[in-house]
Amino acid sequence: MKYIQSTGNQTVKNWKKLQTKKGRSRQGKYLLEGWHLLDEALKANENISEIMITPAALEHANPQEMPEEVDIYEISDEVAQQLSATPSPQGIFATVIIGQTKEIIPEKMTGAWLFLDTIQDPGNVGTMVRTADAAGFKGVVLSEGSVDMYQPKLVRSMQGSQFHVKIIEGDLSIWTKAFKKNRFPVFGSELNDQARSYDEVGQHADFALVMGNEGNGLSQKMLEETSMNLYIPLRGQAESLNVAIAAGILMFALRA
Repeated sequence: MKYIQSTGNQTVKNWKKLQTKKGRSRQGKYLLEGWHLLDEALKANENISEIMITPAALEHANPQEMPEEVDIYEISDEVAQQLSATPSPQGIFATVIIGQTKEIIPEKMTGAWLFLDTIQDPGNVGTMVRTADAAGFKGVVLSEGSVDMYQPKLVRSMQGSQFHVKIIEGDLSIWTKAFKKNRFPVFGSELNDQARSYDEVGQHADFALVMGNEGNGLSQKMLEETSMNLYIPLRGQAESLNVAIAAGILMFALRA
């Protein structure tokens, strides 16, 4: 066990930098916060580099559950406040090595997939990843321009579902063409003259659902590349649905 009390410690400064994309890229790791996420990461055999824990949190920890090969730091409450993205930190953090992404070949992918077209709000993306997990989806593909998959708020809002489904950053055009080549439908979400109500297309085992940007919806390029575009009939007077809510409705409705 190592001890760090000062927020001015260089190691603490390095951990703090993991809250930025540049810091994560330079150090090759990202930050987890909270007991639940640490437990999920351990269950998923993630490559944990360090665990940081306050004295109060240490009283509730089971030393036997801590990996022997991981560096463990006892940190002060002040350090925990520096690292936390929440007003009331649980006092437990970990750094996880960002592994080299294995080459994913879209043509070989089966099952239900969620494609996110430049969605930038981490809360929305986190909700959709959790819903995809709950609906039995295989994975989520984030397009260029979407939120960074290791951004702290997104990591927190996914609540461990990132360890249950594949999360990939990729070119949606390539993925869409691969799915259509395999004769898997790629459903967009857009209200236009050619769109169909989501409850008229049945349920599917192998397909992709594309959700668009919070403000602008699907890009014109993606609208042209999808197999079919769907809409959700609104019975009340609201003009639209939040993208994460709409995605949840569609995912559960379309998944066989």
